[in-house]
Amino acid sequence: MSDEAELPETELPLDGAGGRLRQAREAASMTVEQVAAKTRIPQRHLISIEANDFTALPSRTYAIGFSRTYARSVDVNDQEIADQVRAHLAEAGDDYQEQRSATFEPGDPARVPSRGLAWFSAFAALLLIVGGLAFFRGYFIPGSGPASLISGEQAAADEPSDTVEGASAPAPAAPSGQVVFTSLQDGVWVKFYDAKGERLMEKQMEEGETYAVPTDAAGPQVWTGQPEALAISIGGQSIGTLSDESQIVRDVDVTADALLAAREESALAAQDEPADPEENPSE
Repeated sequence: MSDEAELPETELPLDGAGGRLRQAREAASMTVEQVAAKTRIPQRHLISIEANDFTALPSRTYAIGFSRTYARSVDVNDQEIADQVRAHLAEAGDDYQEQRSATFEPGDPARVPSRGLAWFSAFAALLLIVGGLAFFRGYFIPGSGPASLISGEQAAADEPSDTVEGASAPAPAAPSGQVVFTSLQDGVWVKFYDAKGERLMEKQMEEGETYAVPTDAAGPQVWTGQPEALAISIGGQSIGTLSDESQIVRDVDVTADALLAAREESALAAQDEPADPEENPSE
């Protein structure tokens, strides 16, 4: 029994979640290339999953998420696979830190796009940059977005002299309506779920793909590793993205009220930043 327990994992390629997925793939007469095309997961990650080499994936979150996606593609219970992957990571004592997922990750040679597709992608990227600048400007620079037609400096200079001290102009009406998320790039893994943990949607979204959060969902939340690639609109009005950098975010409230409150808090924080002394040389 001791000899059997000491066998290295590489000698048991069909054990664990990876072996189970490999068996299911072979039973379905599918190749790794076919699974990659179906799931949009790079082939090298699929190979690592089948070998139970989960530390080769960008992070623990992606190890579990990709394994669940793989499981669904070959008709295997994805929850059982996720539990097996978690158990494997816990048993192996994996203590590697969560890493940022690469925004632009080199694909497999078999999936290199054609020249025409490359030109189309470049054009789409240009449009994305222009749209992204509009999103970020309105979200992170108070007063420069659609909510106001003049900058903050102009507003201060044009303030009427007879304004009653302490009074302020009425705030623009906050957007209302259904919350919609739009993917700004391909392969953005995201999961939406309610306050009880019931899954509302989980997938890898393609560029331009949208997801409307159900208005009757109780306490909807989101989990993703690429919040900067998810643009948000409320009632058709853009309010920015979940974050300006790539990071793991989880259990983030995505109701309209919560998102607007987060935007307002970000705007106030930006306004409270100390001014550069060089901008006020009067002293």
